[in-house]
Amino acid sequence: MPARASGPPTGYETTLRWEGGVEWLVHPEETMQRASQALATDDGVYLVDPLDAPGLDDRIAEMGEVAGVVLLSIYHTRDAGPLARRHDVPALIPAPVPDAELPELAVPVERPDVGASLGEYELLEVAAGSALGAPWFEYALWNGETLRVGESLGTAPYMRVGDERLGVMLMRRFDPPTALRGLDAERICSGHGRGLDEDAAAALEAALDNAREDLPRALLHNGVDQARTILAALRS
Repeated sequence: MPARASGPPTGYETTLRWEGGVEWLVHPEETMQRASQALATDDGVYLVDPLDAPGLDDRIAEMGEVAGVVLLSIYHTRDAGPLARRHDVPALIPAPVPDAELPELAVPVERPDVGASLGEYELLEVAAGSALGAPWFEYALWNGETLRVGESLGTAPYMRVGDERLGVMLMRRFDPPTALRGLDAERICSGHGRGLDEDAAAALEAALDNAREDLPRALLHNGVDQARTILAALRS
């Protein structure tokens, strides 16, 4: 199983669908399990950390016109540029991200502030600064029902240990995203792994509560896979 698939996609797998949103994986076999979502709002459809795939435009068109492409992590550029150009929309990157960390997308970029509204979704700050000495700027979208977080939380196997249904990634277990605590989410989607829509709020609290305590076990069981995903991301 590759850490990060590099071949051209032949299609995509719909992994979660609800009224107002859809999630897909382009390479479900990869360790990283990079997940993307389209969120329908009163402003239009926002594509979040998207990976492109044949046939994707037809699925998005069923939801409405694309309003923008949102990047919630500085490590999730993915296919934001090509999709923004194809739909003639801007890329939205949160304002606190330093100019030095902005990706080269060759499209207009808008910089919404933390607390800004993207349709019915509020832009939340998850982390701004560094993690283990590396720059770390990460954000989330929240509309009172659906939480979409960028990098720190996920359901990909390399992010979970024991009976966790939702896990904190290894690099963030020493400093878990407690800003998300208390959100009564019906579903949680992230940039890695299949979205969770069953007892999601309880899974979120458990993930935050156990993050530090389970750090040694996560390091033992997931350390190699986490290192492989980081190396794969740095090479991309």
